[in-house]
Amino acid sequence: MRDTPTTKSLKLQYKRILEFGLIVSLLLHIFLMQGYKKAKVRTAQRSVTLDALKVEEIPQTLQEKQAPAPGRPSVPIASEDETLPEDETIEDTFLDQFREEAPPPPPPEDDGSQLMFYAWDEPPMPIGGFEAIQKRLVYPDIALKAGVEGRVLVYAHIDEKGNVIGTRILQSLELCNEAAVEAIRSVKWKPAMQRDKPVKVWVSVPVDFVLK
Repeated sequence: MRDTPTTKSLKLQYKRILEFGLIVSLLLHIFLMQGYKKAKVRTAQRSVTLDALKVEEIPQTLQEKQAPAPGRPSVPIASEDETLPEDETIEDTFLDQFREEAPPPPPPEDDGSQLMFYAWDEPPMPIGGFEAIQKRLVYPDIALKAGVEGRVLVYAHIDEKGNVIGTRILQSLELCNEAAVEAIRSVKWKPAMQRDKPVKVWVSVPVDFVLK
């Protein structure tokens, strides 16, 4: 089949269009590459700004003036001038205020009137227990008629033989204190023991007054 003039012109036109398109695409590609490089270089560049340095003045330190060192004591030198007065000698003196004071007097002996506490291994106990004190208790008639009830707390001083040699009222009950003391004194006590030895001690003893 032979090509007609129309077919030849179309083929020639097609080649020209193809070549033109290739040239345009190549130029466009080169243009884009150049623009990308410039943009990359611009973004890579950074502006460096230096902050202004502030110079501060440092105040001078003031050094304190130290007191001058004391001078050496003057050494007396003998003089040949007879008009100068002679040195006077001071006689030895004795100060009475430095005399030793007399030692304090010894403390008074314990006569049972002072409250003194001693350690014990076994406390003192009334023979028959505290129930024996309640059994020996005589209710005062005046307190019985007045309807007085309550407790009297007595500090009793028990010696080494189990005798009550002193009492003190710690908690009082009106009209009943003397009766409580008499009941405690009327009972024989087992003395307190310390290291298997009887000792005299103070012990608190409650005495209850209850109307029946």
